[in-house]
Amino acid sequence: MSFFNKLKSKLFKSSSKLEEGVDAIVGDATAEDTAPPAAAAEPSPPPPPTPEPERAPPAAAPPAPEPEAKPGLLNRLVGRAPDANVARRALDDDMLEQLEELLITADMGVQTATRVTANMAEGRFGKRMSSGEIRALMAQEIARIMEPVARPMPLYPNRPQVVLVVGVNGSGKTTTIGKLASQFRAAGKSVVIAAGDTFRAAAVEQLQVWGERAGVPVLTAPEGSDPASLAFDAMTKAEASGADLLLIDTAGRLHNRADLMEELSKIVRVIRKKDPSAPHNTLLVLDATTGQNALQQVEIFQKLADVSGLVMTKLDGTARGGVLVALADRFGLPIHAIGVGEQIDDLSPFDPEEFAVALTGAAV
Repeated sequence: MSFFNKLKSKLFKSSSKLEEGVDAIVGDATAEDTAPPAAAAEPSPPPPPTPEPERAPPAAAPPAPEPEAKPGLLNRLVGRAPDANVARRALDDDMLEQLEELLITADMGVQTATRVTANMAEGRFGKRMSSGEIRALMAQEIARIMEPVARPMPLYPNRPQVVLVVGVNGSGKTTTIGKLASQFRAAGKSVVIAAGDTFRAAAVEQLQVWGERAGVPVLTAPEGSDPASLAFDAMTKAEASGADLLLIDTAGRLHNRADLMEELSKIVRVIRKKDPSAPHNTLLVLDATTGQNALQQVEIFQKLADVSGLVMTKLDGTARGGVLVALADRFGLPIHAIGVGEQIDDLSPFDPEEFAVALTGAAV
């Protein structure tokens, strides 16, 4: 199964909610909106015919037009010919307000939901549309917001390239690190993992399982050790071994705990004593089920750890996948990957068009 099909099937909570909502909104058309148009006035008699001029010789046939580029997935959806038998409703103020409320319930936030619906209305206000056309149009506007942030994690010539992975408790950091290590290893990169969550034995054991699976060494320290010291030692060992990438796990920490956040700042300070340009990537792993709380997490972690990119996990466990759109709209941070499960191939580079279609339930 392709990742898009897997994404679409696992985002059924969000897509079915939006799909059902749009269907209900279109079906909520008033009698006035669905009434047939008034009969046209009696046409005036045509003017008397004029003599037909002499025909000019036939012109040469124009050159055949250049074939157009194949349209993208969303352009194909939006450009479909309308079906005369499908129920339609005018895209008016009342309908736009209902669509905005629907997007807010999908955790897109007021500001982003307003932006999406305003863009949908531009040049189309008053046009009669079916629910399928509205979902395709909604997907197009969502993808437009997310296109600028859909970027893979950049690779630099630094050896080792230090990737610090942060996030709150239970966001999926350890699993994400294991999947990334496996994927980079499969791409021919030499990878080392540092088990920086020195306070939770289960996290270390989980990383060791992933390390064995991917053929990647996992550097550990005794339980309760200073994670900043482990990070420093791991950089030294990774440099000595000529590793391309060093992925550093960190303990899950609540973003509203000042003491734990200060510990994260210490890790960054110690890393920079070894390499002033490190960490070269700071990935914030977010749990999609946290909804709008993810916005606050990004804001605080960005201040303390200079977050360079996002990974969103557990999109298969929420009906509020719209929070990812809100994050893109508000922060503009690169979204490197999304996860929809526990298997190795359930973490994939972020594709804005596929995500928008899967989120809205637009028909493919």
